[in-house]
Amino acid sequence: MSLRIRKNDRVEVITGKFKGKVSRVLYVIPEKDRVVVESVNVVKRHQKARGQNRPAGIVEKEAPIHISNVLVYCEKCKSGSRFGVKVSDDGKTKSRFCKKCGSTIA
Repeated sequence: MSLRIRKNDRVEVITGKFKGKVSRVLYVIPEKDRVVVESVNVVKRHQKARGQNRPAGIVEKEAPIHISNVLVYCEKCKSGSRFGVKVSDDGKTKSRFCKKCGSTIA
């Protein structure tokens, strides 16, 4: 299955503890249908020292959330919205558009 949300998309979280938060997708995990969103679902992990580069301590990092819990954010609507895909007349390029207002989503 191909995931429709990509790295660097702005998304809005629609359920859970971080509902309403708008942020950027750091990376996508297609095998598990999950995305890692910047400053969302931050967890603390204990880290063992690995030489001078990585000292020991407690590290905060983003944990993945399910892709169904986010919507692509439309700048014009100022909200998360569903989107469609338009194919250009020559058939060479695709662009995503907001289903609410029709504007192109980057």
